[in-house]
Amino acid sequence: MRDYLRSTPALLIALVVGFLAAMAVQYGGRLTEKVFGVDIEPRPVLARGSLGEEEQATISLFESRKSSVVFITTLQEQTNPWTGHPMQVRSGTGSGFVWDEKGHIVTNNHVVAGAGGALVNVADGRSFQARLVGTDPEHDLAVLRIETLIGRPPALALGTSHDLKVGQKVFAIGNPFGLDWTLTTGIVSALNRQLPTEDGATITGLIQTDAAINPGNSGGPLLDSAGRLIGVNTAIFSPSGASAGIGFAVPVDAVNRVVPQLISKGRYTPPTIGVIVDEEVNKALSQTFGIEGVFVLDVERDSPAEQAGIRPARLSRSQGFIAGDIIISLNTVRVRTPAEYVALLDEVAPGGAVTLGLRRGSSETQVTISASDN
Repeated sequence: MRDYLRSTPALLIALVVGFLAAMAVQYGGRLTEKVFGVDIEPRPVLARGSLGEEEQATISLFESRKSSVVFITTLQEQTNPWTGHPMQVRSGTGSGFVWDEKGHIVTNNHVVAGAGGALVNVADGRSFQARLVGTDPEHDLAVLRIETLIGRPPALALGTSHDLKVGQKVFAIGNPFGLDWTLTTGIVSALNRQLPTEDGATITGLIQTDAAINPGNSGGPLLDSAGRLIGVNTAIFSPSGASAGIGFAVPVDAVNRVVPQLISKGRYTPPTIGVIVDEEVNKALSQTFGIEGVFVLDVERDSPAEQAGIRPARLSRSQGFIAGDIIISLNTVRVRTPAEYVALLDEVAPGGAVTLGLRRGSSETQVTISASDN
């Protein structure tokens, strides 16, 4: 009897639950309303009204530029352990964009470096095998090419970067973490940033932005509010590896100098005047002599610098190191380091005039030279 009494509450609960379940099947929501008094009517929806002008402009920009942005998957060749035959496996992802009507795709060099192949996915779902055309590690740029005659995606319109202002709105489209065709927005946070590369070089003149840039955005476009290309997203500064609001893009003025050479020659040859400089040596000499500027360590034979009479440093048995000409400006812009000198010279078109401000002994002078393209 005691066991029966102890089991009675559980039995009653089971019977009630079964009854409610049966009634719910038969009468649906009416049972819920009857038993619990719940209002089952959906809440009224508040009319949204028209989107704001800024929202409409952002939506229009994304929809009109999305088809020019691509999703890049890099491939590596491996041996199938079962068959012994070679096979291609995915090794990484990144972004890129259509450069011209011939199917050239611009991306970062670090996206494709070391890859054995690449697939380019376009916004309409098609996928193409890509051929590597050229690379320039110094600017972290690379060009691929896809072959398509039908439904070729449009090229992005080019803007300029020399006239950018801190505070301008910018838009980044890319494929962060493999999440394809993502839009992020922000502003130009700073200009003329420098960033060391993994191989010890320094990329100069970078655009800094707080638009969210994450792994997978690399190689994608940075656009202005008119939808024009103003930079190529290349790197972030982040202790965690994810966006911390500090991203960098290669300015489009540099891109528009480098990419045509990558397409035509497969490599980029910067302009030169035949002056030999070195960052570490220059730092030591500046500290020793207490002079800010770029020490001319040597001059190449038959170069524009030699023909213009630029004087290199020399060593004397009796006097030791004797400084030659020290470059203090290039086209009226002050230079203090070889990196600044190289960045300014890189902006000069082959054959263009280069006016050097020189410190020669205790006096200053100017020399005008024509740059060459090697």
